[in-house]
Amino acid sequence: MDIKIYKSASELGKAAGIAAGKLIREEIKKNGTANIILATGTSQFETLNQLIREQDIDWSKVVMFHLDEYIGLPITHNASFRKYLKDRFLSKVPALNAAHLINGEANTKAECARLNDLISKHPISVALVGIGENAHLAFNDPPADFDVEDPYIVVDLDSECRQQQFNEGWFKSIDDVPKQAISMSVKQILKSKNIICSVPDERKAIAVRNTLQSPITNLYPASILQSHDNCVIYLDEYSSALSSAMSS
Repeated sequence: MDIKIYKSASELGKAAGIAAGKLIREEIKKNGTANIILATGTSQFETLNQLIREQDIDWSKVVMFHLDEYIGLPITHNASFRKYLKDRFLSKVPALNAAHLINGEANTKAECARLNDLISKHPISVALVGIGENAHLAFNDPPADFDVEDPYIVVDLDSECRQQQFNEGWFKSIDDVPKQAISMSVKQILKSKNIICSVPDERKAIAVRNTLQSPITNLYPASILQSHDNCVIYLDEYSSALSSAMSS
């Protein structure tokens, strides 16, 4: 795991997006295709903005998966991660080879089975992820299951996670935030050849400190990233403020 610190969220996102673009181009050059994972949420705004500006990526050779989606939330809802990716990414780049979006309105067992079959045939070369205020990874809230083998699972969202989604303005009230989601499992995320983790904002500072400085524990799910050889965590001055012995 490597750590890079920048002065602002925009600088962080630019660097992370450039790095992601480089890895995708290299993977296409080497293997003729690139299978990627995209994250959503406010932490990814600047990273995705830069990624769509990257030149010389043959998007027709890219297959995309994403990390999570609320159960029961229609794609028309402002908080839908399918809507997020369609609006902020898929509509702004040339057509991908495939974009496998999680349908949170489908039968959850059947949807997980569908996605699990698909991703088993597409080894991931580049995964873009973030870290939640409770140090969750995807929607794997603490105490996260580090052992489940299934790539996609149904998870319960804890109160801190749901409060974060409300505070970020995605929902009109805390009661509107769904209590369950389909999430990529921790083990599946760790199978990615490269992981780019973008974490701006001072409200993530405690989670970043716990992620980087605690022993690996499912009480701070993102701490598992310490075990990944090709993970780079991109921070700004605010998200890194509580973490000792760190420099850009």
